[in-house]
Amino acid sequence: MKGVILLSGGLDSSTVLYQALADGVDCYALSFDYQQRHRRELDAAAAIAKVAGVKEHQVISFDLRLWGGSALTDTTIELPCDRSLAEMSQNIPVTYVPARNTIFLSFALAYGEAINAQLVYIGVNALDYSGYPDCRPDYIQAMQEVFRLGTKQGREGEPIKILTPLINLKKTEIIQLGNNLGVPWEKTWSCYAGEEIACGVCDSCQLRLAAFAELGLKDPLGYRSVEVRE
Repeated sequence: MKGVILLSGGLDSSTVLYQALADGVDCYALSFDYQQRHRRELDAAAAIAKVAGVKEHQVISFDLRLWGGSALTDTTIELPCDRSLAEMSQNIPVTYVPARNTIFLSFALAYGEAINAQLVYIGVNALDYSGYPDCRPDYIQAMQEVFRLGTKQGREGEPIKILTPLINLKKTEIIQLGNNLGVPWEKTWSCYAGEEIACGVCDSCQLRLAAFAELGLKDPLGYRSVEVRE
């Protein structure tokens, strides 16, 4: 069975890739260079794809800086830092990229249909959908209907199925799953800051550091700061 794996190089998507491999799926990884602030993640995606032994790793390039609308695509928007976990959960953050998962899933659908894949894996999870509208279960269900209605494969046979193995998991549970699957955390990348060393203070770094700390584990990735904000 063939599956397209949306692979950013981060903790969640890397765990999803290793879950797909454990499921016995022939994995075709798909990453995106959309001129994001944290393009360093693409190096991580390439490293993860290589060590995991995927069948193919494609990187699609386009420029979402053209209209911005996010701290990840517009450097004039300040990146949130030094926020507590409670502060992060109050509103949709400025790191939300307009319609990003719709764009990503559309590419995954086209790629999947072209290679006759049966599955698309995406790493949305319980922590994400509290803040990001395109990570929620109802959004995934709606996109599944798009997959059914908008493709030859969907109209003439079985539509490509979207799998979300992390959808009900917290970050700590994802790390535990990744440990069981053998995910090489030191090769992953979560920082939004766009530097060569993870900052440790952006929302993404803080969520990751807090989860490892809660489990009593040391994150093998190097950081400028490892203090977890309460």
